[in-house]
Amino acid sequence: MQFTLTELWSSMGLIAKGVFISLVILSIWTLAVGIERFLYYSSVKKQSKKLAPKLTNLLKEGKLDEAIALATNKNFRKSHLGKVVAAALQEYQHQAELGVPMEKRLASTQRAIERATVKVNKELKRGLNALATIGSTAPFIGLFGTVFGIINAFHSMAVTGAGGIGTVAAGIAEALITTGTGIFVAIPAVWFYNFYLAQVEVLTAEMSNAGSEIIDFFSSKEVQV
Repeated sequence: MQFTLTELWSSMGLIAKGVFISLVILSIWTLAVGIERFLYYSSVKKQSKKLAPKLTNLLKEGKLDEAIALATNKNFRKSHLGKVVAAALQEYQHQAELGVPMEKRLASTQRAIERATVKVNKELKRGLNALATIGSTAPFIGLFGTVFGIINAFHSMAVTGAGGIGTVAAGIAEALITTGTGIFVAIPAVWFYNFYLAQVEVLTAEMSNAGSEIIDFFSSKEVQV
């Protein structure tokens, strides 16, 4: 038997073929999530980098309305900092308009920051669970196909009565394709997951720092609304 892809594919059983096709689909899914997250995080960072200094200037001037309008502007809709700052400013302004004492006002603003941070964090992690699942299960899916591939090889040997090292080697080679494919699919999924998880941790820390700065800013001076 020739060890070509065509020959190996034609010799694989239905289950092994199904497993191989499933792994190809998971590989495409991994690539799609990896590219989408890369573009998304790039936009998040780019928009936040442009937004931060503008918000700082408006807050120094006590212009809360302008700051809220800027943070919620559609041009900065992906900014993680914009979403947290907008939630904080809106809550602070609302509490101030109700005449709530400063201490309770700041506590309410802090809770708004925490809620916004959790919400944005979920958006940042979208798709990462899929990468983690693919990275951890793809090798086992491949192994599942390999087991049935070996069973198929030995079954064929028993039916035809053919034997020898050549027949066994060919059957095992066919069966191991799914294991190799599973490992091939898992490696980029794990790389993507670990890399993007680190990105999420950095962005989450930035949101936490921005929230703390907002609270410190309001604590240090009474802002006119």
